[in-house]
Amino acid sequence: DAGSSVEEMEFNWDEYLEDTGATAAPHGSFKHVDTSLQNGFAPGMKLEVAVKSDQNTYWVATIITTCGQLLLLRYDGYGEDRKADFWCDILTADLHPIGWCQQNKKILKVPEGIKDKIPDQEEFLQRVLKGACSAPANLLEGLHRGKNPLDLIAPGSRLELQNIRDSLEAWIVNVVENVGGRLKLRYEGLEDLDKFDQWLFYLDPFLHQVGWAAQHGYSLQPPLAIRSLRSEADWQEILKKVKEEEEESSVPTDLFKDKPVIRVHSFSEGMKLEAVDPMAPFVISPATVLKVYNDKYFMVEMDDLRAERASSQRYVCHVNSAGIFPVQWSLKNGLHLSPPPGYPGQDFDWADYLKQCGAEAAPQSCFPSLTSDHGFKENMKLEAVNPVDPEEVCIATVTKLKDSYLWLQLEGSKKPVPECIVSVESMNIFPVGWCETNGYQLRPPRKAIVNKQKKIAVVQPEKQILSSRTVHDGLKNQELNSSDSVVINGKYCCPKIYFNHRCFSGPYLNKGRIAELPQSVGPGNCVLVLKEVLTLLINAAYKPSRVLRELQLDEEAAWHGHGETLKAKYKGKSYRATVEVVRTADRVADFCRKTCIKLECCPNLFGPQMVLDKCSENCSVLTKTKYTHYYGKRKNKRIGRPPGGHSNLEVAMKKPNKRRKRRKHFFVHKKKRSSTSVDNTPAGSPQGSGAEEEDDQDESELSHSLAQDRDKRKRKLRTFSFSDDENKPPSPKDIKMEVAEKLQLDSNPLEWSVADVVRFLKSTDCAPLARIFLDQEIDGQALLLLTLPTVQECMDLKLGPAIKLCHHIERVKLAFYQQFAN
Repeated sequence: DAGSSVEEMEFNWDEYLEDTGATAAPHGSFKHVDTSLQNGFAPGMKLEVAVKSDQNTYWVATIITTCGQLLLLRYDGYGEDRKADFWCDILTADLHPIGWCQQNKKILKVPEGIKDKIPDQEEFLQRVLKGACSAPANLLEGLHRGKNPLDLIAPGSRLELQNIRDSLEAWIVNVVENVGGRLKLRYEGLEDLDKFDQWLFYLDPFLHQVGWAAQHGYSLQPPLAIRSLRSEADWQEILKKVKEEEEESSVPTDLFKDKPVIRVHSFSEGMKLEAVDPMAPFVISPATVLKVYNDKYFMVEMDDLRAERASSQRYVCHVNSAGIFPVQWSLKNGLHLSPPPGYPGQDFDWADYLKQCGAEAAPQSCFPSLTSDHGFKENMKLEAVNPVDPEEVCIATVTKLKDSYLWLQLEGSKKPVPECIVSVESMNIFPVGWCETNGYQLRPPRKAIVNKQKKIAVVQPEKQILSSRTVHDGLKNQELNSSDSVVINGKYCCPKIYFNHRCFSGPYLNKGRIAELPQSVGPGNCVLVLKEVLTLLINAAYKPSRVLRELQLDEEAAWHGHGETLKAKYKGKSYRATVEVVRTADRVADFCRKTCIKLECCPNLFGPQMVLDKCSENCSVLTKTKYTHYYGKRKNKRIGRPPGGHSNLEVAMKKPNKRRKRRKHFFVHKKKRSSTSVDNTPAGSPQGSGAEEEDDQDESELSHSLAQDRDKRKRKLRTFSFSDDENKPPSPKDIKMEVAEKLQLDSNPLEWSVADVVRFLKSTDCAPLARIFLDQEIDGQALLLLTLPTVQECMDLKLGPAIKLCHHIERVKLAFYQQFAN
């Protein structure tokens, strides 16, 4: 219901961890999530690259490291010499897989710098390319170029899924939804029937690309559970159709290269073991190896001694399947072994039971060794799939650990669930924040909603706040409701709004979070679509409250649209503001452009146009250095506050005047301003020095100072305002960076050792952090790859020190590009 959606939106992991005194399970413990974030390129891969000095010739290069869509490359022939390493952008550089030059009759020629080292080019190439791994061709060319491989598993893609309940046969499944690599799958031929849908992570050992069954000698047959829904002729017709459409719906095979390898097992039929039923993973019980298919797979059945049992719980396993243990494992670990149904008495004894069944226990050598080196500890928090209802992802607490198994207590599930037994390598557990990152609804804990008193910093007339998912569902329903012709076909229908995450994101928006947003929102009702877009942008900000304030409706501005209440959360406080949203489709493009300019990002960052290769605004030349300097060097008078020119909702950010006692203001309205001078100021244009004005303000005469401030700003901005048709970022020549102190480096930071990095940090005001860099062994290359989110997450720093540190890292990067990049 609507009430619960408002409550669900309130959940905040930071607050929850603080309230419960718990810690989050480390991100590095979720190997499958780490794998899903990789860009498909790995150090050691080789490719053919255009030679800088002669663009008509190419040479083989090796990937040294990757950072998002950037690759650090070294031409083959330089050996261990790092001085000629260079960065390339996958989207813009002339990069190709090995063999491309030969196919396209292009010239492979040794670069000038290493000519002397390679007397025989042919012999050298044969030697270095023998057994070499080429960078994936599909990620270097065509539609998939520069994309995260995971995005290639789009809804409508087809895969093959082995049936693990009753046989090893496989059947085609359609991807209905892809949530960060967690796939909702529907059997081919079931159309809209969702009763048999399954959720699996894309690296699941039983999920394969189309064609796997034929290659490995397995038949393609629909599972028994759905076989009776259609005739045999229908199933064959479906199979024929799939084979015809194989090209369109296939998924690149490279995606599955990181799947766990299934090794040979040594189980025999009739062996007894202890097992957890994957469909109800709450207890450990005796089980039997019912059937051995081949040297990779065998079937396990949970023991049931009742004469009148309705059905048996059986499933296909391999040697690394989770939840199978040797006999007596429970006893050795002080755990309760649940006797099989129908067993006389509660005191189960394995020796008597084996004698009674005339069976042998599976030897210890059949089982892989269990590890306890995984990073999980008791009371840690994470996100986990509810095994009873896989649609639900809940907050989970580690209540117990044994070897490589966790006992999890799920919170907030619709129906209470007992403690679940889960392997540390399970692909159904995720780090804190995974749902939020991937736009999926996390089930919040009930008690947090009931007991938690919300902290509201900005009080405005209440309006019902719909959660992001509610809005999304509303958009979906609109698309389906064709009878609502006014909304769908009329002037109120908003086109798709695209997030062009490669465009310049400005000082307020976090580029990493922008990249994690959906590719587009809509189409649908203008107000609904734009409200959803603005909500996503607010949540993608470094400081959501600041972005909400930038978007807040001006009291003097002309009213053109529809007022919507939007909400932001920052540091445990909730903020609300009324934001103007246009209602008609003909004004959407202009609205998006003007909103981008307010946020000082590229005018194409979001809007009805998708930016494919290069942005028409040439925004790739812009950097966030100015913004970083402002926060890193707050006291420096030359650097003004980030442009926008109105007071922050969070008054606490201003420094108190030593001579006067200041009144506390819980809500400060935006300073009234000339809408033409501010709204039309493009991203990156120079602004007046806000810091000087801020320090000189007389708080006892707030309104007088606001008027003065406005007049000052009007005078200063008049020179820099642009007309509407000039709303674009200025060219690099127009941008004048105000840098407190230009850094001159004596050596290339790419070649810095850990000691060099530590020495540099000790020369700055971040000297206390040098110990972290020493402990983490961060050298020059690693230093240049650090970003604000990485620093905050991996070094566990508060925002202030993290921004200060990133300011110094940005200085090094800037000096590197100016002194050594060429």
